[in-house]
Amino acid sequence: MPVQALSTAFANGAAPSRHAGAQASSAPAPSATTSHPILERARATAQAQGTPYAGGVTPKEAWELFSSGAAALVDVRTAEERKFVGHVPETLHVAWATGTALNRNPRFVKELEAKVKKDQPVLLLCRSGKRSALAAEAAAKAGFTQVYNILEGFEGDLDEQQQRGALGGWRHAALPWVQD
Repeated sequence: MPVQALSTAFANGAAPSRHAGAQASSAPAPSATTSHPILERARATAQAQGTPYAGGVTPKEAWELFSSGAAALVDVRTAEERKFVGHVPETLHVAWATGTALNRNPRFVKELEAKVKKDQPVLLLCRSGKRSALAAEAAAKAGFTQVYNILEGFEGDLDEQQQRGALGGWRHAALPWVQD
């Protein structure tokens, strides 16, 4: 289902259809010259805080940017996390780390370069926003000029019971996602 159709279905209260995880790479890349108010605010905050990449956006802001075509969304979690925990439909996947030990993927930057342009707005998503921040920093060091971290990630922070899902995150915000 195209992102715009997902956005319409979500706005109308419908659940997105299940699919095999189509990649968004066939869609036109968001324009590097187009500026969005959300990205401008994120960049200004990042500059004020000395963040080593373009900035951070909330899950709802990320959905607005992604569903409108203003940014690409790249899930940096492991393939296993995407399969068993769930993922955002129509997103790209480049693992920051792999396996149960979460070993750093030495090909991360090369794989990211193969999927998105260095000057296009790119949103990175992980479980809680921590790995995606590291990935955003590595991407920025490699020359990506508009890479943003999705704060809170897909599952959010741990609560008092050491469980995720109740304190922020993509799923907690009730944004579109599917599970294999």
